[in-house]
Amino acid sequence: MTERTWSIAMVRLSDSFQAAVGDLAARLGAGVVEWTPASGGVFPADAALVLVVAGGEEAAALDLVGTLPRQGELPCYVIGAATDHRLAASMVQRGARDYFALPGDFDLLRRSLERERREAAGRAEAARFVEAERRTSGFAAIIGRSAALHATLDQAARVAVHADVTVLVHGETGTGKELLARAIHYHSPRAHAPFVEINCAAIPENLLESELFGHDKGAFTGAIAAKPGLFELAHGGTLFLDEVGTLPLQLQPKLLRALENRMIRRVGGTEARRIDIRLVAATHVDLAAAAQRGEFREDLFYRLNVVALTLPPLRRRDGDIALLAEVFIAQLSAAYGLPAPPLTPEVCAALHAHSWPGNVRELRNAVERALVLSPRGTLLASELVVAPAAAVQSAGAAAIPFPADVQTILQAAVRAMLVLTNGNKTEAARRLGMSRPRLHRLLSGQGDSNN
Repeated sequence: MTERTWSIAMVRLSDSFQAAVGDLAARLGAGVVEWTPASGGVFPADAALVLVVAGGEEAAALDLVGTLPRQGELPCYVIGAATDHRLAASMVQRGARDYFALPGDFDLLRRSLERERREAAGRAEAARFVEAERRTSGFAAIIGRSAALHATLDQAARVAVHADVTVLVHGETGTGKELLARAIHYHSPRAHAPFVEINCAAIPENLLESELFGHDKGAFTGAIAAKPGLFELAHGGTLFLDEVGTLPLQLQPKLLRALENRMIRRVGGTEARRIDIRLVAATHVDLAAAAQRGEFREDLFYRLNVVALTLPPLRRRDGDIALLAEVFIAQLSAAYGLPAPPLTPEVCAALHAHSWPGNVRELRNAVERALVLSPRGTLLASELVVAPAAAVQSAGAAAIPFPADVQTILQAAVRAMLVLTNGNKTEAARRLGMSRPRLHRLLSGQGDSNN
């Protein structure tokens, strides 16, 4: 006999077909939970489907179907002996998914229940996946005890349960903006649908519109087939736009229209497509200031800024540096097959002396480097290679010419900051307090519109 992995709520109005239903349920690996209107018991709402057995009691079934206390979209099938098409249509009209007249429709009943079994298995697998993701990507996965962090997480948890609220996450690079976006998704009613992410700064400007909105065949050279965009792929779920502050100005009106109308049109297409998403955007740029400078559309900023959450930088999370370091030591030691070393007072002092401009990501990288370079079973402070903030600032200041005109000073500041950030333009723009487009203009020698 097949292992029973799902159940059928059987509403028995007559004793007809009992043996046939029992044999079929056993073959499909379904348990049967019987319920009658007169029993007064709790309706088995956790069943995969409802089967009303009404041989000879079809009229009673017709009255009952629309009043069953089933939850949500729980499918309901009715089996009877009467072969009456008008009766079948009335059953469906009252809320049944289908009506089968036995014995003639037995094969149709079997195929319908087999489909329900497959769908029940799919739902169970999806629920297991969501639960696993909730453990690894939910709020519990964001490590920290500081009051500043938990204030943000508490706000995020309250927002998560509202499936349509747009969220704008502020935070320096490496603070965990994507992790927070995932936590919001997996604690929301949209958790069973896709979580789709894109880093707006990582996609070339000429490709970004196609990535977001898709394109039709022949829309441009090389578009040999139609392609759905990320808005369509995220339908029903969450779209996460990281570094939204770098979104090109000419693309911002299209994003605004998509959010306002919940409709998109592919590049080169004429058909409007409805979308159902929650948008979570993230930025390290002060979008309000960028809007005042004309580098970001003000109307789009207000549309994104429905609920604003700010992830605090690591330097303002009292007590979290050592806690995170211990977690990273345990994780990385296991990954590299090394004994987990203790966190010594010397290492703690070195960690707390650093300002962590790269935040949690920088801390993890520093711990990983020290772990693999230190003797087995130890973690040496000398291998952390973290410099106090004052040293970083003086290194950058030395590269700035003075006296010089403002344009030359700005360009030199950008180049010096790129050296300090190992060529990371997004991080350089963040530290300089400017947008990435402005940084690009200064690097290319096009001048600075803010002068």
